[in-house]
Amino acid sequence: MQELTDTLVRFLPFLQAIPRSLILGTLIIIGATVVLAFLVVVAAVSTYVERKVAGQLQARLGPMRVGWHGLLQFVADPIKLLLKEDIIPSNVDRPLYILAPYIVFCGSFGAFAALPYSTRLRISDLNVGIFYILAVTSLVVIGIIMAGWSSNNKWSLFGAMRSAAQIVSYEIPVALSILVAVAAAGSLNLQEIIQAQAGGVHRWFVFRSPFLFLAFFLYYISSLAEVNRTPFDLPEADSELVAGYHTEYSGLRFAWFFLAEYVDMFLVGAIASALFLGGWNGPIFSGPISGAIMFIGKAYLLVLVMMWIRWTVPRLRVDQLMYMSWKVLTPFSFACVLGQGAWMVL
Repeated sequence: MQELTDTLVRFLPFLQAIPRSLILGTLIIIGATVVLAFLVVVAAVSTYVERKVAGQLQARLGPMRVGWHGLLQFVADPIKLLLKEDIIPSNVDRPLYILAPYIVFCGSFGAFAALPYSTRLRISDLNVGIFYILAVTSLVVIGIIMAGWSSNNKWSLFGAMRSAAQIVSYEIPVALSILVAVAAAGSLNLQEIIQAQAGGVHRWFVFRSPFLFLAFFLYYISSLAEVNRTPFDLPEADSELVAGYHTEYSGLRFAWFFLAEYVDMFLVGAIASALFLGGWNGPIFSGPISGAIMFIGKAYLLVLVMMWIRWTVPRLRVDQLMYMSWKVLTPFSFACVLGQGAWMVL
């Protein structure tokens, strides 16, 4: 953003009379608005795509009524949510109840400030970009606990406690898997990590060593639990907890939870794309626009795999969920970190 500010001032002399901080703040607001609009479209389209994927996997059609082959279903869904009555139950902790969905969404949305979409298309080039993403997404846990506790509903509280335990547990294998790619690149800057994978598909980290290859799958499996997707969707287990921590929410507030889930799915795919799949690097040279298309395409392909898994794999039990984190994924992640270190030395 600072580079863009300097460029604008250089080519538009009338901006020299305006304080740099004001120009920078305006650009940040514009960038955040563009990213938010993009994420709203991604989330809306994903609801349609997920229904179609589910329909194909279950030998049925999926939505067909609204538009050609239900193509406008993703427009009808948000309209329906916006028109629904926003009900606030009695005896809730009103300030926390109202604030919770926005904290959950902000924890997910804030991470996109550090994502490099192409060689020149980014909001901010942070030296500790991946560390910032891990830190800001931790806000989601706080918002979920607030939602469950403030709802004054035992099922919501159970779902929130499950989610907190699950996310905190699976953050460890996620962080360790990320550390393998960070060690290979020698940087926490996502821009530099992607640049280290330039030069062809064989240069992508996922193909550079057996430990990076395994770390990619460990990260992806752990991230499914981070975003509460099947088979790790215990916090939202409708068969036992009604809907988990957002049981008491409706209308627009429920829409923020719904939006945050699909934003998290895309974020997970984008991080995996940047760390292991070459980011904007493709089989041929990637410019600012083609690189962004490549980056978003890789991220969304991983989102499609999440949808495929949801309608294929059964849900785990709570004890199996925690066993998977602490006794399977975490030891393997530690082994990948040590193995990658030895691989680089030898």
